[in-house]
Amino acid sequence: MPETVSSSVSETGTPAVVGTLMQMISGYWVTQIVRTAVDLSIPDHLATESLTPEEIAERESSDPRTTYRLLRACASLGLVAYEGDRRFSGTPMSELLRSGVPNTLRELALVWAGPSHWRPWERLPEAVRKGGTQAEAVLGTDFFSYLAERPEEAALFSTALAGVTDQLNRLVAATVDTTNVSVAVDVGGATGALVRALLQRNPALRGLNLDLPVNAAAARQEAEKDGVADRFEAVAGDFFQTVPAADLYLLKAVLHDWSDEQCVRILRNCRASARPGARAMVVENVIGEIGAPGVEPLADMHMLAMSPGQERDLPEFDALFAASGWRRVSVSPTGLSFKMIELEAV
Repeated sequence: MPETVSSSVSETGTPAVVGTLMQMISGYWVTQIVRTAVDLSIPDHLATESLTPEEIAERESSDPRTTYRLLRACASLGLVAYEGDRRFSGTPMSELLRSGVPNTLRELALVWAGPSHWRPWERLPEAVRKGGTQAEAVLGTDFFSYLAERPEEAALFSTALAGVTDQLNRLVAATVDTTNVSVAVDVGGATGALVRALLQRNPALRGLNLDLPVNAAAARQEAEKDGVADRFEAVAGDFFQTVPAADLYLLKAVLHDWSDEQCVRILRNCRASARPGARAMVVENVIGEIGAPGVEPLADMHMLAMSPGQERDLPEFDALFAASGWRRVSVSPTGLSFKMIELEAV
């Protein structure tokens, strides 16, 4: 048997290549291990003390033996640390999976590994063959309609996005010049986190958040927490129909959700309502040179699995802008994978 394995490796690739491929093929193991650890609140339980599997199992009403096996797997990934004597403690990674901590990824782990995302990914081969997402085939409707029918999952999704983009919001807000801006609209902004970040930096600015009605109450609550409620308005609406008048339009991770035709409609609605001299700031992944390492082409596969949208390169973005009355002025890095694309009306 060992001779057979050795011969196979020498014929098909080096051990390093085989090992890399095995990591890729088994990647979903890690995804579901993280999800399960979060589902059992292990990061929260280990936040301030080390515990045994039996102690965690008692709190979670889980099986002690399988809880131990989960903790052992988590330790191999660095999600928890083993202290000896069957005791486990938290790590910097588990800290980012706790409830309610800044920049938490807890909800993201639950959403991305949960049914709303996991099941459409099963249909990726069909999506490639048929030319678009097959999410409706497994969810019964498109992704956003699915969320609209499930307020709890929609709230979890919004919280997940807020956790993952909090740092991005701060970076963008620190860069965008709002000196001569009276009104800024966060288009499809969920709870309006980006425009709220701008309001905190500019006390003369008024901000609107345009999103579905399901997010309106949460947006107002967050504005109260931030102390900007007197200058913030949550507008329940549909950006495919109309967009409020403004001097600055913010579109963060919006265009990648939609087809070219739908993106042009959104951008045209912004242009139609734009005040003289208005600008737009598009914050998106931008695909670079083919073959260069990066998350952007992988994120494009996520969009293919989940939505009618896609990640785009700069020429593809420019085509959307030209078709909708906008022109690209600049592209700036954020320090993360996202880029800031500034537009002016033409």
